[in-house]
Amino acid sequence: MGRITQYQSNFTVGEIDPLLVGRIDIQQYASGLSKAQNVVVLPQGGFERRPGLRFMLDLTSHVGGSFTTLDAFRLVSFEFSTTQSFMLAFVKYDTTNTRVFIFANGIQITNINGTGADYLVCGLGDIDLDRMYFTQSADTLILVHEDMAPKSIVRGVNNSTWVFSTIALTIPKIAYTLATSNPAGTITPDSLDGTVTITASASVFTADHVDQYINVLSGFGRARIIERESATVVKAITELPFFKVDQAIANGAWELETGYVDAWSSSKGYPRTCTFHEGRLYFGGSKSLPNTLFASKVAEFFNFKSAEALDDDAMLVTMNTDSVNAITALRSGRDLQIFTKDAEFFVPQADLSPITPGNIVIKNATRRGSKEGIKPVMVEGGTLFIQREGKAVREYLFSDVDLSYQANNISLLASHLLKTPRSMALRTATSTDDGDLLLIPNDDDGSMAVFSILRSQNVVAPAEFITDGSFLDVGVDIGDIYTIVKRTIGGSTKYYLEMFDDQRTTDSGIQYFSGATAPDQAKPSNTTCGSLGHLEGKAVNVIRDDFVLNNNTVSSSAITIDVAPTTYVEVGLPYVVEVKTLPAEPKLSSGVVVSRKRRIVEATTLVDRTQNLAVNGFELPFHSLPYTLGSAPATFTGRKRLAPLLGYSDTAQLTFTMTQPLFATVLAVEYKLSTGQ
Repeated sequence: MGRITQYQSNFTVGEIDPLLVGRIDIQQYASGLSKAQNVVVLPQGGFERRPGLRFMLDLTSHVGGSFTTLDAFRLVSFEFSTTQSFMLAFVKYDTTNTRVFIFANGIQITNINGTGADYLVCGLGDIDLDRMYFTQSADTLILVHEDMAPKSIVRGVNNSTWVFSTIALTIPKIAYTLATSNPAGTITPDSLDGTVTITASASVFTADHVDQYINVLSGFGRARIIERESATVVKAITELPFFKVDQAIANGAWELETGYVDAWSSSKGYPRTCTFHEGRLYFGGSKSLPNTLFASKVAEFFNFKSAEALDDDAMLVTMNTDSVNAITALRSGRDLQIFTKDAEFFVPQADLSPITPGNIVIKNATRRGSKEGIKPVMVEGGTLFIQREGKAVREYLFSDVDLSYQANNISLLASHLLKTPRSMALRTATSTDDGDLLLIPNDDDGSMAVFSILRSQNVVAPAEFITDGSFLDVGVDIGDIYTIVKRTIGGSTKYYLEMFDDQRTTDSGIQYFSGATAPDQAKPSNTTCGSLGHLEGKAVNVIRDDFVLNNNTVSSSAITIDVAPTTYVEVGLPYVVEVKTLPAEPKLSSGVVVSRKRRIVEATTLVDRTQNLAVNGFELPFHSLPYTLGSAPATFTGRKRLAPLLGYSDTAQLTFTMTQPLFATVLAVEYKLSTGQ
């Protein structure tokens, strides 16, 4: 029998895949965890209790019943500036009723457009909101879907003024069923180039000829008809200048070329993705043109019709690849990045010159494919996307060493947390020593995979969030993280909008304090806390003036506490916090111990500003004597020792739990092992 001291100084690998539990040979094992539930791994090394969830809005109550589809939600951030930003919650109640609830700094905007309503009505039709794509420029949000003509939401002169409309686009033309004819008579252009008036010597032009072409066969000249004035007179825009002006082009020396139709329509489909890049609005893909890239005219974001192939003209480019790579997403980064179902592409700048019809080139970089409907996010110069199977987060990043793009798997050690990704959002760090937070809700079990990322230190630390219900969607408004949660309340399914709050330790919670704004409530003057209908019948955690009150159940939308609060009350759902170390694999002088039973006889935990923590079921003491029963202890920073810990096992693991709705941060742990035969 031997005694071995082991020290885990950090947890920056986070929870690792169970398939890797035996991989003591890899460097990451020493900093990993076998379970990290409802904690955030800090880039500095420790882990802390995840924030609680502030109840924001009961989405179900707006119709008084259930939704007609499970694809009924979408959270979209709207960031005008670092001081003016919003979260837009799209909620589809039925095929004709989509409402947008708007929040700023955690407070819902009401009386939208002076109507008295707390939502904006949007006519999005019967589309799947989880496949709607969006991009933003200044006060305008662009919304696209392959089954919907592009829409916009524009913020007006103040935060309560919002305008929803269908965008008036100038649509590009594509060849459909080309045909030519040689009408009798001559034609005479009044100019060689630009917008010209063309007069025919006979009646040849009909209304159907608008957006079709006149070609000169003998000589040169090509122009698209933009307006019919009469059977003999049209206006046109040249794509190739005429060789004669104010002179008749002879009968038989010209033709009408027809068969050009709108690239987008209800039958052909509409753009499925979009982004702004270098002064243009780019659309990507459609039902009939899945691998085609569309670019607007420079500074004319809604004009997609090419005219004279000038440098600032609109563009239409179909990718020439060995398979049809349907475009799933576009992002503006170092280059214009194009994500498809099968591969990743980019449009490079030619010698740092702007992209033009004359120099545009689409290059293939990697062949991974991205999952449709999940918008990639930017992080520290790279772009994170979900691989098409949904089992990997990849970082699309240009390597200055290799002078090429890479698509590295940053979730390799925790692919088990990616079950059926539904969406993805990134909360960007506000300081250089803080980490970004990548959040990915899963469809199948309602969990949320959460990655703490600090790329400068190669930290990618996954954990898993769960709640009493299911996470359906997530969105980030600068530093605020919103989520839509499905919960079962009183036997009925409810859908709530909630927001992570660093100052709360319960879910779907409400606080009562002086000066509270809805849905939080004013501090009660008695022992009744009301306005809790969204938690009817649920057992809840209650914190009153730093006293933890147990065994409370919401009844008739209220609870009764023992004493009226002096400062505040928080009421909300409990959530389980559990962190488990990897199996201890100690080393003796003879090598690694793999067959012996072992037990942890002593554990010392280094904590920071902690009020509650249990190790292997044993509560660590944080109260200073004397203390009042039920009162929360003051926060403690330092070391807490626990001994003895009983029982031999094959793994010898430490399990950290938090039994009370209080704060805890664990920085490191030291433990002594006793090994048997």
